[in-house]
Amino acid sequence: MAGEGAPRAVVAGAGGFVGTALRADLESQGFDVVTIGRSVSNPSHVSWGDTAALDAAVDGAAVVINLAGKNVSCRYTARNRREILISRTATTSALARSISRATTPPPVWINASTATIYRHATDRPMTESTGEIGEGFSVGVATAWEAAFFSPDLRGTRRVALRMAIVLGHGSALAPLLGLSRVGFGGRQYDGRWWAPREKRAAGAFHEYRPTHGRQMFSWVHLDDVLAIVRRAIDDPAVEGAVNVSAPKPVDNATLMATVRRAVGMPVGVPLRRWMIELGALGMRTESELLLKSRWVVPERLTQLGYEFRHPELAGAIDAIVRPAR
Repeated sequence: MAGEGAPRAVVAGAGGFVGTALRADLESQGFDVVTIGRSVSNPSHVSWGDTAALDAAVDGAAVVINLAGKNVSCRYTARNRREILISRTATTSALARSISRATTPPPVWINASTATIYRHATDRPMTESTGEIGEGFSVGVATAWEAAFFSPDLRGTRRVALRMAIVLGHGSALAPLLGLSRVGFGGRQYDGRWWAPREKRAAGAFHEYRPTHGRQMFSWVHLDDVLAIVRRAIDDPAVEGAVNVSAPKPVDNATLMATVRRAVGMPVGVPLRRWMIELGALGMRTESELLLKSRWVVPERLTQLGYEFRHPELAGAIDAIVRPAR
């Protein structure tokens, strides 16, 4: 429980999977946490529509952390695409305006970003210094998000964009893979040809076929490391700019699914073809890109800074998640 005079942490998007854990972690460190969201539910919560309250929360804060954004696990309809983009760029711009007006601006602002900003990569890993920005809807959202974050002139505030890989933990994106594996459908996931509406293809919101043969790369990070990296970003002035938040040992899809099967004790796994993935995604109201895009991202900057991952290996990370549930 934070006492009087405790440093203030302003957290936007604190109700999600990462945000809920982050808020608890900050409170355990003695921060007085003020949250920002779409509705007011308690005295320490600020609405996005209340500019005066937002300015007051930011002014004098020790750190501002923005995780706000519509969940991308949805169908990429025109309406959802707009909401995914605006929920990221508008909230980031609102915080930038508040920080620019602050008498005592926060010394550090940490903003979520995504490792999806890099291209579909099967030839080499993407780093902060040599990674190539991709194309399509998801990449366009990521680049617009970072532009809204880095473009304003805020010289008194150090900024860190967390290019997060898929975050693993209880209730994370790992849950559907665990469920599939338990019922025998935990084989590798194959790309293939699939039909898409012309409008969706034109918007870059469709995963184009690439013959990866179930060897698309899977970059990931455990929630424990996300929290530790945020703590490091708050305390270490050397952490600045875009930072890949991804475990140092990404794996391919075949290895991912074999690791998940071992964790749940299922010796066999039926492979999933593109048509099966598309039908499943339709039923779950999500997109096949989340499984089929090859994300090969490594944490060059964190490694240079000497950060030691709590969960560097996928098998250990998944076991740490599955074991308590047993």
